[in-house]
Amino acid sequence: MRIGVPRETAEGERRVALVPEVVRTLTGSGLDVVVERGAGAEAFIPDAQFEDAGATLTDDAAAVWQSDVVVKVAPPSTEETGRLGSGSVVIGFLAPLTNADGVRALASAGATAFAMEAVPRISRAQSMDALSSQSNVAGYRAALIGAQEMGRFYPMLMTAAGTIRPATVLVLGAGVAGLQAIATARRLGAVVQGFDVRSVVKEQVESLGATFLEFDLGGDLEGEGGYAKELTPEQQAKQQELMAEAIGRVDVVITTALVPGRRAPILVTEEAVRKMKPGSVVVDLAGEAGGNCELTEPGETVVRHDVKIVSPLNLASTMAEHSSQLYARNIQALLDLMVRDGALTLDFDDEIIAGACITRGGEIVHEGASKAVAAASA
Repeated sequence: MRIGVPRETAEGERRVALVPEVVRTLTGSGLDVVVERGAGAEAFIPDAQFEDAGATLTDDAAAVWQSDVVVKVAPPSTEETGRLGSGSVVIGFLAPLTNADGVRALASAGATAFAMEAVPRISRAQSMDALSSQSNVAGYRAALIGAQEMGRFYPMLMTAAGTIRPATVLVLGAGVAGLQAIATARRLGAVVQGFDVRSVVKEQVESLGATFLEFDLGGDLEGEGGYAKELTPEQQAKQQELMAEAIGRVDVVITTALVPGRRAPILVTEEAVRKMKPGSVVVDLAGEAGGNCELTEPGETVVRHDVKIVSPLNLASTMAEHSSQLYARNIQALLDLMVRDGALTLDFDDEIIAGACITRGGEIVHEGASKAVAAASA
């Protein structure tokens, strides 16, 4: 059985799907791994390290895509999907709820496609949870961006010239990215608050040394898979009003709130930005889904009302070496479930394999992806 690792072609994507330590494990178990030359270059992993780990290097991208299993980071382009052999397996981030054309192309190619973001969020699948591993990177990076862009100290400093008070940071959304942002900002010495509509995460926020900001919006707001439910219009209006007052009292706001398959909720209104003191910063991690700040311009840094609003895209890719290491281990854990005695054995009675599968036998078999494709075609 051969596993192919192509070079990523999506703009700005620096990660690679497998790293040498994982390749060594796979080849040691009798699998063949073929890597396109330069696949790890942007993650500072030279070809020689892949060769030392037992991989075969090739300049022929088409040959890589003809492997039994192709592992990717970013969704394959139309050209890449066209290189897949009928019956090939492809694993990667496929954006099944927002990439209708890509999903249709995978189905048309006859590929069996597994989306890493569709891996069920259950205990047995934690080692395969690539959303969490990459969100950890994004949350860490977001805290550093806030510190860099603010132009003031994060920690309290006691000097001969007097005492500098610590910065105040508010993190909106206490998922994996939010919790990592809280932890990193605390390590840097800031006074940190965390907010989430799910009161169940209060203990996690407080365990990191932050204060949990609470608003009574009514009802249980935790949805499936540990994500927050989408708020009603009335709840959104109430939250925005209360949030504006809290935002006006802090130096840095880091937003991480997402609802799968939907536009990101607006948590930071223009009025809230107006209330912030000059020189404050908003770091919006939800830019790829439209942004949590009303003034966000995805992928850009803008200044509005003397407040800097930063909306970085694909933050995990900016730390490509470690992001790739974590992602490759997620891929390895999923492959361990799929491979028996050196052969691909897909057990669709297994809830992980069935839940992560997007296309199979020329059909779109994932319910959410099927609905998204139908909606895009309407």
